[in-house]
Amino acid sequence: MTSRRSGRPGGASQSGRARHWLLGLLLIGAAALAWWWLAPQSIPEAVREHLPEPVQPAARNPVLYKWKDDQGRWNITDRPPEGRSFEAITVDPDTNVLPSGVAPEQD
Repeated sequence: MTSRRSGRPGGASQSGRARHWLLGLLLIGAAALAWWWLAPQSIPEAVREHLPEPVQPAARNPVLYKWKDDQGRWNITDRPPEGRSFEAITVDPDTNVLPSGVAPEQD
């Protein structure tokens, strides 16, 4: 019974070593990506200045504007009307807001 060995010391082939190096580099890259994804504030400033700015979340408590139109109807918008008096309303996003409408008829 003979075993096949490569001519290299240690018995590892060159393609096997290349696969080990590639796997090692892949693992290091995955670890670096996970570190960056989970803790972006720990990235050095020299690297961080070349990265795109993160998207800021929407305002936690948005402001809406309540005003009356020429027909006397109340309007609520996300922008203040020009040339009209209005009331600024701060909305709690955890509140359930339903649109007004005509109630369905009861049988």
